[in-house]
Amino acid sequence: MLIGLGGVTAALLVGGSAFYAALTFAVDRTLDNEALASAHEVAALVDAGQLPNPVPVSGAQVVQVVDAEHRVVGGSVTADRLTPLLRRDELATALAGAAVVVPGSRAALSTPLRVRAVTAGPADARVSVLVALPVGDVLASRAALRRGLLIVFPLVLAVMAAVAWRVIGSTLRPVEQLRADAERISGASRAERLAVPAASDEVRALAVTLNSMLDRLAAARARQRSFVADAAHELRSPLTSIRTQLEVAERLGEGGSLPAELLLDVERLTRLVEDLLLLARVDADTRGPARRDLVEVAGLLAVVAADHTGSRVPLRVRCEGSPQVVGDRDELRRAVKNLVDNAVRHAGSAVELAGFVEHHQVRIVVLDDGPGLSTDERERVFERFTRLDDARGRSQGGTGLGLPIARELVARAGGTLTLTDAPPPWSLQAVVALPVAAAE
Repeated sequence: MLIGLGGVTAALLVGGSAFYAALTFAVDRTLDNEALASAHEVAALVDAGQLPNPVPVSGAQVVQVVDAEHRVVGGSVTADRLTPLLRRDELATALAGAAVVVPGSRAALSTPLRVRAVTAGPADARVSVLVALPVGDVLASRAALRRGLLIVFPLVLAVMAAVAWRVIGSTLRPVEQLRADAERISGASRAERLAVPAASDEVRALAVTLNSMLDRLAAARARQRSFVADAAHELRSPLTSIRTQLEVAERLGEGGSLPAELLLDVERLTRLVEDLLLLARVDADTRGPARRDLVEVAGLLAVVAADHTGSRVPLRVRCEGSPQVVGDRDELRRAVKNLVDNAVRHAGSAVELAGFVEHHQVRIVVLDDGPGLSTDERERVFERFTRLDDARGRSQGGTGLGLPIARELVARAGGTLTLTDAPPPWSLQAVVALPVAAAE
């Protein structure tokens, strides 16, 4: 819009200047033609030796006849008989063919005069015929035109800007609606699509095309989820069978230490399959948890702590007050358990699990004294199958899905999960922020 208004402004300036210049030239030419016509008539009378005294004129013309000595030798009733209208230098300019504007006071008038001059008479007695026309009205009209242009042009620009703003805004409103809808839609569900405008224009075609693209993306994601879920589901049965056979072999003492070693790998595969199934279910349902339990945070932390009895480092639990949150109890337990598992896996000597209320939010914090993470790594670990230390992660059973699953489950409960610096002696803390349950 600014570019368009800039172009219109330039066009108006050029057009207005050209119009003003053309009008000025036309009026000046008309005045000069009239003055020169009268001057030639008077010159013809001088050449014929029939110059009357006073010289007859039409309208408000002022006529003077000046000799070579710059003396007034004739003129109209409206002219001064003693003082010429033009000085010597001005007379030379006028005789060269240019118009000269002089003050009206030289002819006892209140308006300026535009003077043209021609020569007449025999060669040995040449005189100059001066014809002046009052141009006060013309100058006033020009001033009024300039003021009008200076007032009208800004008003025209203001009106055009308002109209352009209105038109462009109404034109882009459907585009903004498409953008807002696209930002809102996750692309995982076919139920949510862009609103198609009623007008049959390019924006409608864009909306239809984007909806088709979203359908294709949703179908591709559905096929991907289905593949992951089916593959994970099909892997459960053979893994269960292998685990059973290995446990039997271990009890019977067959195979030496091989069954125990293979059981660790089977356990890791089983956790991976369960994580894949959970992610497939979470991705397939974008509406949030179906169950909405009132969860006591203290009880939730106690259950998670009980699951980690006898872990490689001690786990301390601290809960301030009796905060409550709303969400799926099993999903929240799984999310906190994944965070504690990760902290226990990397802690140096201890892990702390705390719950409290801060800024109208329930915060569940898992602290550990491990090596910590850099600022860049704290967001990368939430990407699926990400291991910052492959050797450490594999040897200790990490799948690279624990933190992504925890963040997905916390988000389904309406909360956030972040990794931040921890106060000494801790090195890193995972902070879960959930809305406080309403009093009722």
